[in-house]
Amino acid sequence: MRRLLASLLACLALLGAVVTAAPAVADTGTPSYAPLDRPGPRLSVPAATLAGSLSCHGNPRTGPRPILLNPATSVTPVENYAWNWAKVFAKQGRYYCMVTMPFHTFGDIQVAGEYLVNAIRRMHATTGRRIAILGHSQGGMNPRWALRFWPDTRSKVAEMIGMAPSNHGTAVLAGCIPGLTRCVPAVWQQKAGSAFTKALNSRAETFAGIDYTNAYTMLDEVVVPPPSSALTTGSGRIANIPIQSVCALDPYEHVTTGTVSPAMYAIVMDALDHDGPASAARIDRKWCTRLFMPGIDPADVVGFAPILAALPNLVSTVLPGITFSGAPLLAKEPALRCYVYAAGC
Repeated sequence: MRRLLASLLACLALLGAVVTAAPAVADTGTPSYAPLDRPGPRLSVPAATLAGSLSCHGNPRTGPRPILLNPATSVTPVENYAWNWAKVFAKQGRYYCMVTMPFHTFGDIQVAGEYLVNAIRRMHATTGRRIAILGHSQGGMNPRWALRFWPDTRSKVAEMIGMAPSNHGTAVLAGCIPGLTRCVPAVWQQKAGSAFTKALNSRAETFAGIDYTNAYTMLDEVVVPPPSSALTTGSGRIANIPIQSVCALDPYEHVTTGTVSPAMYAIVMDALDHDGPASAARIDRKWCTRLFMPGIDPADVVGFAPILAALPNLVSTVLPGITFSGAPLLAKEPALRCYVYAAGC
């Protein structure tokens, strides 16, 4: 009996030691995230799949700084950019690439991060130059996952421009309730306060040597509150610009501010044409009198076909239990990958 009791006490002591040694969180319950300089993990997406996701246009060795066009949640890059920004950059003689994410960008953003790591590395290797990234909504946020957890990408990126980026998630996805409703991965991850957004913004939001322009509309009905698009920490050069500080009467909301707004166009071009991020003070107010950004012909009905084709997915973004993209419907947010934590894999 004494031996049995001694054995039980020994087991309890061992269990206590394991529990004490095991936590990956601090005493406050806050996860301990990976250090900023730890090399990123090997990419899990097959190389052939990553290679096929990138479509590039123009001469990689000439013209202004190369730019990567990164799509918003629910759309492909063609739906987001073929009828507006791609036309602008082609006319400028700028080498540009578009990256296509799984499931119309509704999938796990951690996987999207791998597509962006590949795109950044390939564009830098092809052009021999540091690139700019232009993204709308999720597309203005998720490249930061690559920059945060794959430090080698930072020296390859000169400019990060977000159009209404979901940098801290949004408060309007109340329909996604863990255990009660089912939503696609990227929607869970873009809820304000999600584990994903906490990891994304851990330790530092920006990095030295990269210019960050975050422009947003105060009429945004998707990224709420709109100022949550802003970035404040880290050692990158940052500009957070409400569109209405440039054009007080700008009427565009979330979708149109990244696709149509002439004020947004002016902010993006100011960032690309100057050292450092955009400056609202430099922007010519003539753009406030126009209805559309360059590259858009309102009479070109055929030209609007890509965005019209995207409407069902756009509408489904805020609706739990519905997906037209093939993305899985989950009962809760996808688990964070092991590389996110200080303990690593």
